[in-house]
Amino acid sequence: MKKFMEEFKSFALKGNVLDMAVGVIIGSAFSAIVKSLVDDIIMPLLGILLGQINLSELAVTVPNPLGGADVSLSYGLFLQNILNFIFIALAVFMIVKAANAMMENARKKEEEAPAETPEPSKEELLLTEIRDVLKEMKQ
Repeated sequence: MKKFMEEFKSFALKGNVLDMAVGVIIGSAFSAIVKSLVDDIIMPLLGILLGQINLSELAVTVPNPLGGADVSLSYGLFLQNILNFIFIALAVFMIVKAANAMMENARKKEEEAPAETPEPSKEELLLTEIRDVLKEMKQ
């Protein structure tokens, strides 16, 4: 049991798992914001343009041939969810595009920056001195 707990702890505390958990939490919060944008701002404006039609209320009632209750197909909510998806996908695309541009700029700056030559170690300095002494002795 102790080994199992150690393996689980190792797995759960890996950087990738924590990063993914943070991404999921932020993603769900971001999704709520975009849903509110679509539901509370874009859809009412679209309703005005379409003549006061509330898309979320659009539905078709289908009679039940078996004699039970009729079924309501809420295609307006489906359209609204499609718009939510499109706006979320667009926002994520723009964030990824901006992040890629920033990373590309950082990479270019690294390439453009002159490479600093590291200071020679003590051994290298000693070997250089020995080489120079040997050169002087030959002359």
